[in-house]
Order: sequence, then structure tokens, then C-alpha cells
Amino acid sequence: MKKILTLVFVSVLGGIITLSAYKFLIEKETTVVAETASEQPFFVPTNYKTTNANLIDAEHPSFVNAAEKTVDAVVHVKNTALVSAPLSLQDLFFGRQQSKRAQVGTGSGVIISPDGYIITNNHVIAGSESISITLNDNKIYDAELIGTDEKTDIALLKVEADNDLPFITFGDSDAAQIGEWVLAVGNPFNLTSTVTAGIISAKARNLSGRNSQSFIQTDAAVNPGNSGGALVNANGELVGINTAITSQTGSYIGYSFAVPSNIARKVVEDIIEYGNVQNGILGVSLLNSNSKEAIEKGLNEIKGVYVAEVTEKSGAEKAGIKIGDIIKRIDNIEISKFSDLSGYLKTKRPDDVVNVEIIRDGKVKILPVALSKTDILTVEFMNMQLKNLSEERKRENNISYGVEVVKNDNDWLSENLGVSSKYIITDINNVKINNIEDIAILKQKFGANPEQYIKKIGLINKEGEKEQFLIR
Repeated sequence: MKKILTLVFVSVLGGIITLSAYKFLIEKETTVVAETASEQPFFVPTNYKTTNANLIDAEHPSFVNAAEKTVDAVVHVKNTALVSAPLSLQDLFFGRQQSKRAQVGTGSGVIISPDGYIITNNHVIAGSESISITLNDNKIYDAELIGTDEKTDIALLKVEADNDLPFITFGDSDAAQIGEWVLAVGNPFNLTSTVTAGIISAKARNLSGRNSQSFIQTDAAVNPGNSGGALVNANGELVGINTAITSQTGSYIGYSFAVPSNIARKVVEDIIEYGNVQNGILGVSLLNSNSKEAIEKGLNEIKGVYVAEVTEKSGAEKAGIKIGDIIKRIDNIEISKFSDLSGYLKTKRPDDVVNVEIIRDGKVKILPVALSKTDILTVEFMNMQLKNLSEERKRENNISYGVEVVKNDNDWLSENLGVSSKYIITDINNVKINNIEDIAILKQKFGANPEQYIKKIGLINKEGEKEQFLIR
């Protein structure tokens, strides 16, 4: 037994000695280097018949049905406008007049009825001499501009087709939830019938700083050319009209914005029925939660919006809303900022009744409020009281914009320009004045002494004559 163990030990020891000698004396040192291959890419053909359904998590939604429902109802919009060509030195030398040239812009549109009504953005067709739309099957139609609303950036077109057109049904944008899947359908960079997916990132987003907009924010990719296209939910229902992106490059970098479908639907219904948009107002002014006054009062931490002023003779005053009330909800819509309030009210008309939930002295109250017309509102500017033009005054003066002077306590404007009540201000410094919201913006821009910044003012006098004054 001892001889066997001795033999095994000697064999193992001999193997160890032999291996060590090989490693140290015979084998050369080797270095492993990671190299970048310069070979041509290797392409693997795919079999289009193969299904990958078993690779998809059942919890992830399929957008196939939603895309099929919508892609044929989104059209390519071409806007042809005549613009002034720049004068050359030869034109100046020979005294030639400035010529006009055609400029083409493109965007998207959404068919909303089988008889050919189409929603797009106002900025897509602004200044157009002619508009044409191209369907997904490449059929081309001339489009008629039915009406526009610059404030919401919505325009309504109409085409006459031989057959019923595919269309998208409206969804309820108020019911859309943050985190919900959506598709953006449009024609970015003239690439027709493009579908991208994302989620709703935020609601009631205000971009302008004017507290008047209420966009749906999404991370679905939207690029130039998508404007006027559809934002649809997983059921293929229209929840928004893609309108804008936030970008430093002009192309998509992660955020896009859509006009909520409830607002767009109300705008086009008003255009069809009334010829213009009917806006109903609550009749309150709210304290900006980021303002110095709000922070000092601790109101920037409240859940709701603080009523800082109530307009006389408004529905809010008649219903009993008071300064200091905190508005929490309107018709079950939670209100946490002004854009929540303004966005919901844009879906309503004058005389519509909304239920306003307020907190007063720690108690909850629900007050029914009949919305008022905008012509009850006035704003103070340069010692004048101004209000929006009524539809009657617009018709009388054949104008669609401007504000009316209700009262003038500005002696200089009265004595030098003859401005008095019933005058209409149409533009200031060559900027068109659409309504008193534009005046409010000028007040913020010019500060306490706007007179020193105003160089030119356009007016319509009591006789309906247009006047332009240079102020030095």
C-alpha cells in the first residue's frame, strides 16, 4: 500500500514540475488587445411573415388599430401665399415696383366629418391665397377656408369630395390622463402618413406666459409639418390637434404640445354655427401664485386658485363669488392654476352654467355660475377704460379686431388726437390689437409709463374713418 501511495505522489509531483517548466521556460507572453473591426456591415434579411407577437409584453398596448383608424383621416395641407419679393439694385435703378412671388407652406389637417370638414392650425394656413389638401391615397382637393380663431390657433377647412371621406371621431380631452399612451399622426418634413407614439406628459400647459393657453403636453415626436395633425388615444379617438414644439433647433427634442380636442371641437362648432367663436367668462381675476403678493400671503402653497377681483355685473358676482375665495373645482375639473380654469372655460359659451366649488373660511361651497359675455370686461390703459368690441360694432366698421374706448381721462390723447368714448384702437406700434388681452400684455411690457414707448397708434373714429398717428 505504501508503495502505491509513494508512486502516486511521485507522479503528481512530476506533473507539477513539468507544467511549471513549460509555463516559465517555453510559453511566450501573450497580450490580448480589443480592436475595432473595419469590416463592412453584415445585413441579415428579415422574414416579413414571421410574427413577433410572442415577444411583446401583454401589458404593452398595440397601436395598430389606432393607426389604422386615423392614418387615412389625416391629410397633407399645402398653403400657397403671395409675398413681396425683395427689391434688387436693378429694380431700384429702373424704378420697377416690388413684385410678388408664390411661397408654399405645408402642414397637416384632420378630417372630422365624412362631408369634408377639416381641422388644422391657423398658422398653417395664415396669409393663404389658395389651400389644397392631399389625402393618404394621393387624391388632391382644393380647400375652402371656413373660419379661424387666432387665439386657439385653430382653423376650419372644407373640401368637396365625390364620396364620403374617412374621418376621426372626437374623444374627451378632459378625460385624458397623464401617462396615457397617445399617437401623433401627421406629415413631418413632407413625409406623409407618419405615426409616432408617446404618453401625455402634462395637461393645461401654458406656453405663452399670457395665462390664456391650455395645451396637452406629450413626448410623442412632433416636427415641422406635424402642425394641424392629430393626437389620438389608443382607441383612435381625437384628443388634440398638434400645434407646437419646444426646441432650440427647430426640430423635436422631447416635448410637443396639442390643443385639447374639447377646445378644438367647440371652436369649429362655433365657426359653423355663429361664424365666430363665442367665449364665456367667469368674471374673476386670479392672483398669480408666483407673484410677490401671493408668496407673502402664503397663497403660493394653496391647492386651488385665489380670487383677487370680481368683475361687476358678471356671472361670478351674481352667483356670490367674493374676493378671497379659493376655487378648487369647476364641474368636477380640478383647478390648480389659471390655465386649468381658462382651458375648461374655452369649451363653454356665454350663458352656460358651471358649478364652481370654492373654499371660504375653511368651508366648501358649490355655486352655480352663468357665464358672461366678454364685452362686460374693461381694462385700464393710459388713463383710458377699454373693452372688447361687440360683434355689432365689428360689423358696423367691417373689422374683426380692435378694442373700444369706454372712457378717456387722458387729456393729451383727447386734446391732440380727439380720442373719446366709442373710438376704436386698432393697432399700437404697428402691432394689431385683437382684444383687451393684447392690451394687458402691453401693460406688462411697457410698465407704469406706456406713453414713453408708444410711437404710433391706429384708430377708428366715431364716423368710422381710419386714422394713423405718429407720436413723438
